[in-house]
Amino acid sequence: MRITGNMVNYYFVCKRKLWLFQHEIVFEQTNKKVQLGSILDQTSYENKGKHHVEIDNLINVDMIQNWQVVHEIKKSNAIEPAAIWQLKYYLYYLRKKGIKISKGLLDYPLLKKCIDVDYTEEDQKKMEEYLEDIKKICAASKPPKPKLKSICKSCAFYEYCFS
Repeated sequence: MRITGNMVNYYFVCKRKLWLFQHEIVFEQTNKKVQLGSILDQTSYENKGKHHVEIDNLINVDMIQNWQVVHEIKKSNAIEPAAIWQLKYYLYYLRKKGIKISKGLLDYPLLKKCIDVDYTEEDQKKMEEYLEDIKKICAASKPPKPKLKSICKSCAFYEYCFS
């Protein structure tokens, strides 16, 4: 199974969303918050590095600065742990490809905030466990049951899950 950065992010946000995404049930193209995040991503830090670096037609890194620092750009820090692990997945994937980038930056342009994200040996072990769990969730015949969380009302899948 090919795992994307979005899948890792969804694993931490909502396992049901992960399953739906993997099974090509998507509503996000029309979600205004997703569209705003896309515009922010395209217009932030224009002169600081190479933007939208796609690798193996699988991962799409928001920005790589001198092939030393990977950036992930987010609109909000509401689901920061998911964003951190998405960024760590990019670091994991690049290391597997022989590119020894061990540092990432999680950028919040609207908040004027930036967080250093390091990648450790412990992260390596956890990542491999998370990836196995992602595979199991995606291979299931049915999606996990919805669990109402505070972030659900802003999700593109809200009506699908709770109507």
